[in-house]
Amino acid sequence: MLDDTQKRVNFVQAYRDAQLAYEKIDEELDTLLQSKGGHTKDLSDDDYERYRELAHRRDIAYNHMKTLERALLDE
Repeated sequence: MLDDTQKRVNFVQAYRDAQLAYEKIDEELDTLLQSKGGHTKDLSDDDYERYRELAHRRDIAYNHMKTLERALLDE
């Protein structure tokens, strides 16, 4: 059984992992946009579909990160 300190350490690590996942997806989005001039209007249909997928994944990662953050602050 984990003690409270170890639970907190695990929780903080989960938060950090979520933050890193968010940052990775955000960087992919930035790279995609910059490769096409920085504007979504310059994306091909395939690129725009990829952009929307990444944006959706980034939103999910952000929500997960914020959920963990609120739970951590409530502890």
